[in-house]
Amino acid sequence: MPKPVLHTDRIRTLLDTPFIRVHEIPYGDNRRYFDASRRRKEDLPVMRDEISYRRMLPDAVTLVVILRGKDGEDRLLLAREFRYPAGQFLLSPPAGLLDPEDRDAPDPLLSCARRELKEETGLKVRPGDTLHILSPLLFSTPGLSDESNALVLAHLRDTGAHIAASGASGSECFEGFCLLNREEARSMLRKGLDDRDMFYSVYTFAALSVFCLMASGNLLSEEELSC
Repeated sequence: MPKPVLHTDRIRTLLDTPFIRVHEIPYGDNRRYFDASRRRKEDLPVMRDEISYRRMLPDAVTLVVILRGKDGEDRLLLAREFRYPAGQFLLSPPAGLLDPEDRDAPDPLLSCARRELKEETGLKVRPGDTLHILSPLLFSTPGLSDESNALVLAHLRDTGAHIAASGASGSECFEGFCLLNREEARSMLRKGLDDRDMFYSVYTFAALSVFCLMASGNLLSEEELSC
């Protein structure tokens, strides 16, 4: 089936606020689609040709943070962050939007990852740690929004440093952290619920899945996992 003809020259912005915009996208014979986006009209994915589309930066970066203890066992670090649309503290991986200075950096995704890791956990990437891009851009709900996140692995030595979200800003609100071994992560994947029997986001599902797949050696090579 051929893809619909998009009339990008007739896209209208119906809502424009500092945090979210709604764009009307005409297509086909007098039909309309609607896109909730952080982006201005000129930066929408739908406005791009194939080359610029493939070079597009995501809106944010989500981190899969894995700490390797002195016993050699890995544990996945997740935070309980208050999610306003859900009205609950949900178990979540650290994440944050790309700032303008990230976009100007030589490696925007890793620049954002380092900053968000420090702000939301207090941890730093040190020599011998691994910071690896798992996916440069993942759409969350492309049927409603063009929101996208890169997925970055932070495989760090557990130095015993205090973990805290003291650098969080604005409306971000946290209620502690969880360190999961692989059996606990597998249990959450099997149940589809966290340790409090609460739902979690698709990016939490991704972090749990990456953590469990790493144990099989089928996701990353030993060199990529070296820590």
